[in-house]
Amino acid sequence: MLKIWGRTNSTNVKKVLWIAQELDLEYEQLDIGGQFGGLDDPAYLTRNPNGLIPLLEDGETVLWESNVITRYLAAAYGKNSLWIEDPAKRAQAEKWMDWASTTLYSNFRDAIMHLIRLPEEKRNPAILQRGLDGLSRSMQIADSGLKDAPWFSGESFGIGDIPIGCYAYAWFEFLTERPPLPRLEDWYNRLQERPAYRAAVITPLT
Repeated sequence: MLKIWGRTNSTNVKKVLWIAQELDLEYEQLDIGGQFGGLDDPAYLTRNPNGLIPLLEDGETVLWESNVITRYLAAAYGKNSLWIEDPAKRAQAEKWMDWASTTLYSNFRDAIMHLIRLPEEKRNPAILQRGLDGLSRSMQIADSGLKDAPWFSGESFGIGDIPIGCYAYAWFEFLTERPPLPRLEDWYNRLQERPAYRAAVITPLT
């Protein structure tokens, strides 16, 4: 059975839980990080020297980095569903995965830290606004990315949709002032119809 290490309210852990549920995989989820601590435990650091989450154990295969784990699970268990065999088409989907974890994440981090996570006395309005402005620009880029296909993975749901989908939850549910993004809104509505998305991603954001 798979072991997925990480607290369920972590955006990066949500990616792994989501794809595991999409693939109907049996797994054990172990709380670690955040309020649970344990990331500096020597036994954990032997598995992930970064002291971060998520971590996947699949038999003798031990992996860290959420996008790598997402790709691995799709390739290992989703050959006829989420994995894209054609290299060019797969690269288009993976482009959005890596963009979400770099450009989109940096703006998301600033916004969420100074909107929700930090105590009010430590929140910086200037950093919050910078994050919100950047997040708005990023989501407009994402909206334009859906002009030729209904999913970030092409004609069907796949790995390209998972990282953005985890950030989109906060964008749509916690930020009340948003530019109109009809393609992205339609895509998000379709994500919410997926049981695995509702179970893994639509959880309290902290």
